[in-house]
Amino acid sequence: MASALDLTVPGEAELTREEQSAAGSYLLPTGPFSDGQVPSIDVEGLVSRQAWRIEGEALTTLKLLVPLRDQLTEEGYEILLDCADRECGGFDFRFNTEILPAPDMFVDLFDFRFLSARKTDGPSAEYVSCLVSVTGQTGYLQLVTVGGGEAPKVEIGAVDTASPASPPLPAGTADIVDQLRSQGHVVLPDLVFDSGSSALAEGSYDSLAALAGFLNEDASRRIALVGHTDTVGGLDTNVALSRRRAASVLERLVSRYEVPRAQMESNGMGYLSPVAPNTTEAGREANRRVEAVLLNTE
Repeated sequence: MASALDLTVPGEAELTREEQSAAGSYLLPTGPFSDGQVPSIDVEGLVSRQAWRIEGEALTTLKLLVPLRDQLTEEGYEILLDCADRECGGFDFRFNTEILPAPDMFVDLFDFRFLSARKTDGPSAEYVSCLVSVTGQTGYLQLVTVGGGEAPKVEIGAVDTASPASPPLPAGTADIVDQLRSQGHVVLPDLVFDSGSSALAEGSYDSLAALAGFLNEDASRRIALVGHTDTVGGLDTNVALSRRRAASVLERLVSRYEVPRAQMESNGMGYLSPVAPNTTEAGREANRRVEAVLLNTE
């Protein structure tokens, strides 16, 4: 029997559509749109599809998704994909992913988040996908569950939608902000890019959490994100790569941490500003970096 789910999202939620298939299949997205398709796995079992409409003040897609993600993690689910609008692939992701029809489910192409998860420690594997979007003061949630036995029980409850207090900075990252204040720039040391790609790898980054906390505390603070490379390859190629990587970091700060886009800009220097010799692998690795540059004083 599938484990019961008891999920909570902000606001007052109304179930607008529900479909169940005792022996169905569902293409569960596991990656952002790439090479003409959305990477997916075909999962089978009892498939439950639900659409919810959520009313509440100050709703954001992050406020809708975080309680769902936290509870799934607490119940032992492994997060397979956690992305937002452009990060997911925007238009291409939306129209290559199963969506319940309007008006029960609505997706703003510029303001949505998607999460998929898997739990394998029970008698049979269980899968969940959550798609949230917001327009005005109305939020929309599509929840798809797949598993054996009975359909999971889903309860949506109301919680406070007031803006939460800023969380404490992760341990070991206070020096990120201190160096930004004292020196005017700082290397973001924990960023990981997929091999041969300009896309920031999935995962949490303490440096971005610290930087987001600094920016979200004061709307007048502005930074530039600047990408740098080693000297492997031509200048034009490296400048383009460094710009794309800096832009990827900016998009992650917008989508995951809700830093206003107006507080940031991005650019790239290629290999023109090294911090170490490019004659050793250690030096080249040090030169492959993204820095935050403070653009204004407090």
